[in-house]
Amino acid sequence: MDTALMVFLSLVGPALVLLSFPDHGSLNAVFDNYSVSRSLYPGSAFVKEALQRALELTDAAYAHTGERVTKSLSEGALRPSDLLAQFKQIEARTRTQIQAAELLDNTVELIREMVYTHNMVQPNPHELLSDEDAENLLQVTGCSAELQKPSCPRDCLSERYRSITGECNNREHPRWGAANIPYSRWLPPEYEDVWGTPKGWDPEHTYHNVSLPPVRLVSQEVLFTHNENISLDSTLSHLLVEWGQWIDHDMVLTPQSPSTASFKTGADCTHTCSRDTPCFPIRIPPSDPRHSFQSCMPFFRSAPSCGAGILPHRHREQLNAITSFVDASMVYGSSTSKASGLRNHSSPFGSMALNSQHSDHELAYMPFTPRQQAHLDPCGPRNSTPSGASDRSTQWENTTSCFQAGDSRANEHLGMIALHTLFLREHNRLVKELYLLNPHWSPDTLYQEARKIMGAIHQILTWEHYLPLVLGKNAMSLLMPPYEGYDPEVDPSIANVFATAAFRFAHVTVQPVVTRLGPGYTTASQHPLLPLHHSLFASWRVVQEGGIDPVLRGLLLSPAKLQIPGQMMVEELTERLFQAQGGMPLDLGALNLQRGRDHGLPGYTSWRRFCGLSVPNSTSELAKIMGDFTLAHKFQHLYGTPHNIDLWVGAISEPALPGGRVGPLLSCLLARQFRALRDGDRFWWQKDGVFTSTQRRHLHTISLSRIICDNSHIALVPADPFSRTERPEDMLSCSHPLIPHFDLSPWKEPDTDPRCGPIPRIQSGYSLLCDSAILYQCHSGFKLLGASSISCDPKSHFWNPAPPACQDINECEEVISPCPQHLECLNTPGSFICSEPSSLSAVSIVTAVMVVTGGVAILVMSMICYQRYFPKKQELATRGCCQEKT
Repeated sequence: MDTALMVFLSLVGPALVLLSFPDHGSLNAVFDNYSVSRSLYPGSAFVKEALQRALELTDAAYAHTGERVTKSLSEGALRPSDLLAQFKQIEARTRTQIQAAELLDNTVELIREMVYTHNMVQPNPHELLSDEDAENLLQVTGCSAELQKPSCPRDCLSERYRSITGECNNREHPRWGAANIPYSRWLPPEYEDVWGTPKGWDPEHTYHNVSLPPVRLVSQEVLFTHNENISLDSTLSHLLVEWGQWIDHDMVLTPQSPSTASFKTGADCTHTCSRDTPCFPIRIPPSDPRHSFQSCMPFFRSAPSCGAGILPHRHREQLNAITSFVDASMVYGSSTSKASGLRNHSSPFGSMALNSQHSDHELAYMPFTPRQQAHLDPCGPRNSTPSGASDRSTQWENTTSCFQAGDSRANEHLGMIALHTLFLREHNRLVKELYLLNPHWSPDTLYQEARKIMGAIHQILTWEHYLPLVLGKNAMSLLMPPYEGYDPEVDPSIANVFATAAFRFAHVTVQPVVTRLGPGYTTASQHPLLPLHHSLFASWRVVQEGGIDPVLRGLLLSPAKLQIPGQMMVEELTERLFQAQGGMPLDLGALNLQRGRDHGLPGYTSWRRFCGLSVPNSTSELAKIMGDFTLAHKFQHLYGTPHNIDLWVGAISEPALPGGRVGPLLSCLLARQFRALRDGDRFWWQKDGVFTSTQRRHLHTISLSRIICDNSHIALVPADPFSRTERPEDMLSCSHPLIPHFDLSPWKEPDTDPRCGPIPRIQSGYSLLCDSAILYQCHSGFKLLGASSISCDPKSHFWNPAPPACQDINECEEVISPCPQHLECLNTPGSFICSEPSSLSAVSIVTAVMVVTGGVAILVMSMICYQRYFPKKQELATRGCCQEKT
């Protein structure tokens, strides 16, 4: 076997974060046909050497990371950077693409270094490889498969329901808005060089003749706010802040490199301050109190996407691992495997799976994530120091784990857990209501219809309840004109600037404490106030300390933090983020700034110009825009020029527009993205044909307060949960007319067609009216005889072709019996029985069934089954005597 191929295969290992490469076949065959730009280097052996070396380095870095993280988990000593990585776990397809992209990136980097060493001239990236060279490297690394255009179905169901992955929403551009595509760019990136090196990689590199300040210094000088030195928002609740993060997790997930070790040297980046991909550590300036014991803070670059930096005119781009659309993907997932794993496949209603170990006073929790060993879980009580909490017994240590949801960040803090739990329950409530209206619908149809409604609910709550409070009504009407229909020319993909800067504005509105309240919105000793960092990765607190109701009550009654100059980001976020035993905490402000530089975001003034706003060139002009000379002077001192100011910190420093909570620049960027998400979504809730006019009218009545009433034990809620309610007595009863029930009656499918009469239903099967056709499917254990769909013939007014039938599958006639050799097989409707041979023959049992009908037949069968076979159930096959086939 070729040495390079052996290295390739060695990447598949037992380490926690190891990623398996796709099978590329023999690398020799690829190299034999590899055309190398001979003007730059001599022959294909040069590229082969680079690829083989890249394989070795990538393998070693992944293996080192896996070993270190596994060891840390087993010792219960996760570092904050490990928690951050845990909290952004990704799906298998995303891992495959990242792995291919990093192999490609490392290979090109090695080729570049070899050529530079050989020629002593730094090559241009677009001259380094010919088009044929680039295509061959894309093929051998696996990137070609990730860049293929998906084939889009044209059937009725694809018109009715959006795909889990977001693919084919736009049929001409099927990857727009889908999971695992690069973020879009509204302005070209500004990296430190043409290869995609982050801004600030070289501390001596200058921009506008000035070097960039360390991001930690900016955080300390501009952002840092003592927890007790904050002002409260007089009009908005903390639930509004929580909703912003909830929707962010529906649209944005930027995976970082799986490696925490340098690809080039193998150094552990959690222990070194060297800048060496994927490690981009945050320097701690000498003036920082942390400097005496910490010279840098670990930071890892976002993973590259396939093709970036190698294809012509392509810069390094970062990946969005989830769908861009507001489609409730944080509930359902953005991959088919994740979506399937979250469902209860034995449910006739299309329900989501529930927690089998605990309940919230008879209401459901999310299931726990599968785990092999309890001590490998970051969500157990051992990772938190409770304040006034009850004693942590072995029971909780062994039975509380991270919750499993459609988004890996569900366990980040108590507020996220509460919203995930709330909408899990809402899905299961919807499917049961839909089943009562349409008992002929299959579990898949019930699941898809509820998912479709859930997507619409999130769109309505976000565009009509959340955004007007964030942008202000005037900016909302100006920047978000009324919906005019789906525009297939609009790209709904999330922009890099939105994900990396604009939609992180709410970080400066987060309260430093988590308020939990008992019935009547009163404080209670069993769930006291928590410092924010004690609520991170604390699913055990929900299970052990009162469920989600206290958390929701706290979000409803607590105000948001007000963002004003001098009171930017609380120290819970700048000094205690992901604080863990044995590790130094992170700084969210510094992380945001470093991420913007990692992604090559242009500076603050470039985006002002992009939005048609005035561009400051001096301290006085900046002070006029920000309405605060002291703040403008700080920026001038740190950055030397307004043009160098990092976008995120500049944008959040602008005073809010009237009635809103963001300034002109953020209003522009947020509205542009949300308008694209609306107008470029083929399944937008207001688009003709997605819902009927009656359904749209009923959807428009939904409220978050109603959803809380329907899925918790809370009996008093505010009329507007995003607005601040100052006193518990201002809450409304769930029966109040201002909290109307969501009426699902418009979702009842008609039983009659106006031309062809009654819609044919089938026994032992399901049916669905989809446009003008009826789609049929049989219950498990039956097979369809006839057409799987029929339609009304407009001429004859008959259904054409004839409706199908569902015939029982006789498993006992299969070539290989489903029962063990020593047991007899007896076919039953939709199932079969494995039993011991006995004096009561199969023929007599079948005869007994035939001579009785309806419920009596079932009763006779049950009695025979129980009396004859139940005592011997230990000897029966795993399907059991009367067990229904799954």
